[in-house]
Amino acid sequence: MGQTGRRKYPIGMQTFERIVEEGYVYIDKTALIYDLVTSGKVYFLGRPRRFGKSLLVTTLEAYFSGKKALFDGLAIAGLEKEWTEYPVLHFDFSGTKYLSVADLEGQFRIQLGRWEEKYGSSRTEQTPAERFQGIIRRAYEKTGKPVVFLVDEYDAPLLDSVSNPELQNELRNMLRSFYSVVKMSDAMLKFVFITGISKFSQMSIFSELNSLQNISMEDRFSAICGITASELATCLRVDVQALAGHNGQTYVQACDKLRRMYDGYHFSPNCEDIYNPFSLLNALNNKNYNKYWFSSGTPTFLIELLRKYDFDIESLDGMKAPAEQFDAPTEQIVSPLPVLYQSGYLTIKDYDPEYMEYTLAYPNEEVRLGFIGSLIPYYVTDPNFARNSLITGIVKDLRRNDLESCMQRITTFFASIPYDLNNKTEKHFHTLFYLLFSMTGLYVESEVKSAVGRADMVLKTETHIYVFELKLDGSAEDALKQIDSKGYLVPYTCDGRKLVKVGVNFDSASRTVRDWKAVGQ
Repeated sequence: MGQTGRRKYPIGMQTFERIVEEGYVYIDKTALIYDLVTSGKVYFLGRPRRFGKSLLVTTLEAYFSGKKALFDGLAIAGLEKEWTEYPVLHFDFSGTKYLSVADLEGQFRIQLGRWEEKYGSSRTEQTPAERFQGIIRRAYEKTGKPVVFLVDEYDAPLLDSVSNPELQNELRNMLRSFYSVVKMSDAMLKFVFITGISKFSQMSIFSELNSLQNISMEDRFSAICGITASELATCLRVDVQALAGHNGQTYVQACDKLRRMYDGYHFSPNCEDIYNPFSLLNALNNKNYNKYWFSSGTPTFLIELLRKYDFDIESLDGMKAPAEQFDAPTEQIVSPLPVLYQSGYLTIKDYDPEYMEYTLAYPNEEVRLGFIGSLIPYYVTDPNFARNSLITGIVKDLRRNDLESCMQRITTFFASIPYDLNNKTEKHFHTLFYLLFSMTGLYVESEVKSAVGRADMVLKTETHIYVFELKLDGSAEDALKQIDSKGYLVPYTCDGRKLVKVGVNFDSASRTVRDWKAVGQ
């Protein structure tokens, strides 16, 4: 806590020691850290970017360095009795872009050189693996204590080279040789912790580390990064109250808005709700609800993956998959699903233990709206697409329940899309329709099941429920008949809002809406 009374938030700060010494807000994860360090030796943890992995690593570094004073008042202070100082080797791969073998060689040279200044070197040690093995041995002999090895962003070289398989293979071989030292030096190691975004197969990099525990999907450690709902309600309550006051909201309203925007992450079957810490702390600091996680730009490589594999965009709002489909190695991508999950664009929303099947979906509105907004320009192949004015217009129309104006905007929008032979399909029109409505922030569902079929799209406002059926080169009348014959309105008859069935017919020749018809009930 700062002396002025204004809370200081560690936005973009990753060093535990600095956060504590300079009085920044710190959410106490040290009970989990104590559990981690006293129950195992070699760990891997995967989490999305900006989720506190680096802070966790520097907290481990401070703990194993015996810096007891930094932990005064934290949970671990009442758990740890010895506070032994161990030699700590902290390797951070995030320091550069890996566009050549020389880039990785440079990082090895810099970081190994730093450790050699402290523990000495030998002329007989030439390769990174040889130098690393020598450093561990000398650190062990000089201090009389086993060595702690911490790795941050281990996968940075492999993610940077994902579009260059030949380079990636060279980098992978260098890393495999480097990490093989861990097994050879087992008797001289106290603790090993490796973290990153993606999960590369153990055989590709950590082939020698038979004892490596992957805790990425374990309930026990699911909250070791990020901010939980209970931590928000206790440690950050005063901050949420300040946010609410600034925006003319009640505390409950502010909590609800924060939950919808930044909550919703689950990394294991029974994980507590977890907020994106980067977005949450930015919102509390700036006292507004912007899309902070997307501020670094469009996730272009993900969009290209989705297009390459013709992935069903609408399924991202709730798809079922076993763990091996999404918690999978990413060096040989055969589906965008593992990348979407490991990068944080999808998260676990439910788990069926009988079938060992997970339901994945967008974690929250920030990710959903940010990602869908990134997709639209790629689907209309128009970099100058004026998205905001169109979406704002559609939202205003729907809030007034002016379906006539809304459909006129959509018709004009479709007519403006550049001609593309590959896009004359019902699915393409359907996806664009879904993306447009999703961007409004209103409640949208696609392929909604009824007793005898699936409604193409359901859109809910405060006062109305619109059930859409979309046709290509058919008729709006036929679409309405299908809504009736399949009973698409039946699930909503007791809702209390006005029900409106909407039939829309696209014309593949003109590439826009030929006719539409709405009937209210």
